[in-house]
Amino acid sequence: MSLLSVRDLCVSFPSEAGVVQAVRGVTFDLERGQTMALVGESGSGKSVTSLAIMGLHPENAKITGSVLLDGTDELLTKNDEQMSKIRGLRIAMVFQDPLSALTPVYAVGDQIVETILTHSPETSKEDAWKRAVHLLDLVGIPDAAERARAFPFEFSGGMRQRVMIAMAIANNPDIIIADEPTTALDVTIQAQVLEVLQAAQAETGAAMILITHDLGVVAGNADHVTVMYAGRMVEQGSVDDIFYAPAMPYTIGLLGTVPRLDHKSGEALPILEGNPPSVVNLVPGCPFAPRCPMAIDKCHESEPELTATGETQAGHLSACWRLEETKGLSHGDIFEVPVVRRNELTTLPRDERDTVLDIKNLHKHFPLLKGAIYRRQAGVVKAVDGIDLDLRAGETLGLVGESGSGKSTTLLEILELMKPTQGRIVVLGNDTAQLSRNARRSLRKDIQVVFQDPMAALDPRLPVFDIIAEPLGAFGWDKAAIEERVFELLKIVGLQADHADRYPQHFSGGQRQRIGIARALALNPRILVLDEPVSALDVSIQAGVINLLEQLQQELGLSYLLVAHDLAVIRHICDRVAVMYLGNIVEIGDVEDVYEHPLHPYTQALLSAIPIPDPKVERERQRVVLTGDMPSPADPPSGCKFRTRCPKFLSLDADSQARCVGVPPELSVAGADHNVACHYPEVLRVI
Repeated sequence: MSLLSVRDLCVSFPSEAGVVQAVRGVTFDLERGQTMALVGESGSGKSVTSLAIMGLHPENAKITGSVLLDGTDELLTKNDEQMSKIRGLRIAMVFQDPLSALTPVYAVGDQIVETILTHSPETSKEDAWKRAVHLLDLVGIPDAAERARAFPFEFSGGMRQRVMIAMAIANNPDIIIADEPTTALDVTIQAQVLEVLQAAQAETGAAMILITHDLGVVAGNADHVTVMYAGRMVEQGSVDDIFYAPAMPYTIGLLGTVPRLDHKSGEALPILEGNPPSVVNLVPGCPFAPRCPMAIDKCHESEPELTATGETQAGHLSACWRLEETKGLSHGDIFEVPVVRRNELTTLPRDERDTVLDIKNLHKHFPLLKGAIYRRQAGVVKAVDGIDLDLRAGETLGLVGESGSGKSTTLLEILELMKPTQGRIVVLGNDTAQLSRNARRSLRKDIQVVFQDPMAALDPRLPVFDIIAEPLGAFGWDKAAIEERVFELLKIVGLQADHADRYPQHFSGGQRQRIGIARALALNPRILVLDEPVSALDVSIQAGVINLLEQLQQELGLSYLLVAHDLAVIRHICDRVAVMYLGNIVEIGDVEDVYEHPLHPYTQALLSAIPIPDPKVERERQRVVLTGDMPSPADPPSGCKFRTRCPKFLSLDADSQARCVGVPPELSVAGADHNVACHYPEVLRVI
């Protein structure tokens, strides 16, 4: 008997446009101790499915089907009062945004105590508090007894997610639903959270439903996978079935578009053209047919049912009319793989290219002020603490590191085009400290930025035409030239001319990012600063934007300074990479050399934290999991700033440790284009 049995679950909502068919006939069984992953693009129905199981749907939602717990307890017939006795006790949820899920005015320990007492009123407050402290200690919160009295805003994102996990397992639930539990977290924190989730599952013996768009996380953590599209299951099977014998073209397409940490760059990423359909008034046929190169007339006439593939285990099901023809096909056999044309500039040796950005000994310090009425300086935050960088024409340089490492501050210092706290910034031969006001304004045309969140970066009150035209008008272009340039830019980034009259909210995430890129290109810049340009996008949309950036670089001779958390994306798109920690560069060089021969323990930890979408590889990989959070830049450790988290430091003898404690390491040459700041560098292959 299955722990959770879902049969023909359907969820719909009324809207002005019509009935939203968010979930259509989802069926699966979840066994005790099993981890099942729900994957698919945004809007596929993953989160709505989990909320329906939890009874957290809106009142106007219409839900049909069956959700049986332990084979006898029908959840869909229960009211909210009855479900409140199950939520947190039998089924618990780890939400995507822990800051929104935690109550900001109560200490985290009190919130865990409340969870315990709600379902075990006979427990004393003293015992509940001891249990809360134990749980916080179990999920890796340092000084748990003291930190239990802290408030959510006093924790980092990773620590807040740990608190959410502690709250979820407080009553030893049978099922844990983790909805994008690692989204927006640093890669090292993501690795820690996934490890904590596995430990929590082992502690409670719970089954888990893991909702994620990260196929690497699925490969390393799931036993069973359900792929969803347009509210419906399109493929279902074991993790090995899905990754090694995918049968549905959509699944094959998803797997093919993922940049892999263990694959060298050089070619364009395979893409999955188009966007998921609206689940309002769905047209007949397979919803994926408009995006599927294998679609035939039958695909547009009726929707296929899930059927056994007959390839591996009996539990491998797929919904495709051409199931026999898809067997053994790869992404390249079905979908077009773009070709990026290389220009002459990128074939030149690096030393023969012009330097477009040169940074020497850059410092950016912020005063740390205290006092409510009389403000006084109580210290200094050393956000950037002496770095050297240079960017050549036609080159892409990646900046990587955890939040707080100084990446964004470095970008802001460059974009501000002002005199830094200390050091020198030279942009296209112009020293920013010596620029006049007019010269600074003129130079801004040559260095533009693409932001992380395209929706937040675009003015929702303006149509696309005005958004792209704004910088042109600011620099005195006449009306006719502006109109011609706007339509030229829309074509360059792969959008239609009729998109000019629409507003940002009418576009998908990938299309909005293309609008942001068009705006950044409006004034023909030579340098683009890319701040996490694809992190907010679905993996299928991400591939198209990455290919666009690569093609634009080749066609326009652009130089990119790219900040990203995803080191797989960095490997694919970058020529060189700089690893930052607490305001310093700890390793820098050719991206292939750094990835294949990482010397600094921090670089090794970052690389090992990135999951690879290959179950067999994930099972055998060596992990370097860091403990704790990054120290405060207002009070960094002496000597090597990384020593407090360095796994290698613990294995050194007393004299070597004393050197790490007392002497800051300098960047030293480790190869032709590979420098590292470590007293005891040693190659450790982690991919």
